[in-house]
Amino acid sequence: IRDRVSTQSTWEQKKGEREMKKLVLGSLAAAMVATTAMAADYTLKFSHVVSPNTPKGKAADFFEKRLEELSGGRIDVQVYPSSQLYKDNAVLKALRLNSVQMAAPSFSKFGKIVPQLALFDLPFIFKDLGHLHRVQDSEVGTKLKSMVTAKGIVALNFWDNGFKQLSSNAKPLLMPEDAQGQKFRIMSSKVLEAQFHAVGANPQMMPFSEVYSGLQQGVIDAAENPVSNIYTKKFHEVQKYLSISDHGYLGYLVVFFFLCLKKKKKKKKTLR
Repeated sequence: IRDRVSTQSTWEQKKGEREMKKLVLGSLAAAMVATTAMAADYTLKFSHVVSPNTPKGKAADFFEKRLEELSGGRIDVQVYPSSQLYKDNAVLKALRLNSVQMAAPSFSKFGKIVPQLALFDLPFIFKDLGHLHRVQDSEVGTKLKSMVTAKGIVALNFWDNGFKQLSSNAKPLLMPEDAQGQKFRIMSSKVLEAQFHAVGANPQMMPFSEVYSGLQQGVIDAAENPVSNIYTKKFHEVQKYLSISDHGYLGYLVVFFFLCLKKKKKKKKTLR
């Protein structure tokens, strides 16, 4: 598992280098629209739910470094990992309330505003990461991002975690029937719910921050996660079996609430 995480992290870094410049410059441009030429310092809070040493965690930290450099210190990016501020089912609401200014939720979190993003939750729909990226970089990806932006939240870019694997305490998951009767933790997604019902399992929606304790206490039997999440959250401590299935993809959409940077004054106010 450690080797798999290292390989995946290296790949993520290379892709991040290609995409980060566009993401940083887009956010910087949005920030400059919200400020004047003689702008004061501003705070941008970036909330996410995974560990700092995951692909998303490392990307968020690199984004913090680059945006602060490119803004000459005028924008203070504060990254809050591991659900320190909000759980994964609450961050979009917090974004609209300007409690945070940036986030990178998984696609399932957009179900109520752009259900078409559930495309990425479908199992076995992508041959490999190359196929996936061609879709994201095509008119399909552009259209999906524009649909989110039309809802008042600026969609900046897609970030990867990777393909998901199956873990369980009950038994090895080698055939579809092996999942029968097992309680699987899922994100809030009708597609993922249907996926596990189709193999006779019992899907249980649960915030990511509660998965370790849920597995430890037997509230759930099994889960699906990329290897990086399994390793960094130490799920291997509370799971007996791991099946390398690559059955589904977990990625994120980086979003920004336009004209929402908080000015760092004695009395903070929100720009409109």
